Order: sequence, then C-alpha cells, then structure tokens
Amino acid sequence: MVIGNVAMRTETEPETHDVRTRVLEAASRLIATGGITALTTRAVASAASIQAPTLYRLFGDKRGLLNAVAEHGQAAFIADKEAMPLHPDPVQNLANAWDSYVTFGLANPAAFAIMNEVGAPASESPAMLAGIAILRERVERIARAARLRMPVERAVALIHAAGIGTVTTLLAIPEAERDPQLSSVIRDSVIASIVTKSPDQDYADLASLAVGLRAHLGSSKVLTPGECLLLSELLDRLARPSEG
Repeated sequence: MVIGNVAMRTETEPETHDVRTRVLEAASRLIATGGITALTTRAVASAASIQAPTLYRLFGDKRGLLNAVAEHGQAAFIADKEAMPLHPDPVQNLANAWDSYVTFGLANPAAFAIMNEVGAPASESPAMLAGIAILRERVERIARAARLRMPVERAVALIHAAGIGTVTTLLAIPEAERDPQLSSVIRDSVIASIVTKSPDQDYADLASLAVGLRAHLGSSKVLTPGECLLLSELLDRLARPSEG
C-alpha cells in the first residue's frame, strides 16, 4: 500500500497468524522455564521479536495471553480426545482419560500451569472448562450405568483434584527420578473410591442407583419440568445418605 511517496506494509491475515503463533510459542517457553511469573509483556515481546502494542492487539491483556497459551497447548489434546472412540466399559474409558490427562500435563507444563493457576477464576480459562466437560461426560456414562457411588459433580471434583495433584507432584520431580507407577496407583485408588465393584444390579447400592437415575433425568419425556426438579432433589438426597 502506498500513501504519497511512502510505502506502508499492511499486515495480512497469514502474517497475523504467524505472529500469534510465534508469540504463543515464546510465551510457552518462558512459562516452562520460569513459571507464570516469568510471563511479562517485555519478556514476551522480546522473545517473540515484536512490539508491546502488537501483543495487546492480539491478546488484549495478560489473562487473554495466558488463556491463549493454554488453549494452544491443549488444542491437539482436546481434538484427539473428541475423536477417540469411547471404550464400551465406561470405567475403563475413565481410566484411559486419566492416563491421557497425566501424559498431556507432563508433556505440556506451561499449559498445565495456566489451566490450574491458583487463584485464577475457572470461568476465565476456556481450556480448563473444555477439559472438565470431557471429564464430566465420562463420569456421567458411569452414572448412567448405575456404577457411580457419589453424585457426578463430586466425582468430577475428586478426579480433577487428584489428577492435578498427580501431575504437579510428578513435574516437581526430575524426570529420571519419577516413579513410573505412581499415576496408575493413584488412578486405581480414585476409581475404586467412586465406582461400584460390579455393573450388576445385585451389587449396586441405593446411592449408586439414585445417581444413575439422576443422570437419566435429562432425557425424560414423561415427567414435567417441575416433576423432574422434585425428583432430582429427592435423588440427590438418596445419593448422599450420610448427609441426610
């Protein structure tokens, strides 16, 4: 583009994409080596060879950049999980999801750190919400099979907390010194605490049946919305017998 006698370069869409990718990769390297606190405007701009205004134009603020880094690191992981066929056994499906999550966290410490940043509102991390949604779907499959010992949301929170703790613990240990069985031991312990021993109804207790029926309510075409609400409240009480 020429204005008067001065030629001006207009940034094209492919160039914008290249700059964005370069910034995300530079930011990921900074976080991987120095943690989230190492991610300053000056450091990122310098590492990506751009000016600070370009950084603000692309990402808005630091929170926007952090979320973009997490989404950039998690994009392939989410795509693979969504494309992966579900295992016929919902419990094995959950175990597979745990293994994938731990593998992702160890391979992408920068994205993992952002997704689980202490004090950061969960609603501000689209990458973390996408991962939670996948986890919840897997837990709901177990609930619909009447094999879940506790309410879905509690099971999701328990698995999520244990997964974060596992990856955080392993990342703090030099790779050569990590216990290769630690993740699987924790995984099996968590699953044993939330899942009944057998899918047979003879082994399913009242709480598991209540959780299972609660998971099916959303597809009911017989009950009115008010009836569904009332029944869901009763089932929630039955799912927590020790709290009644």
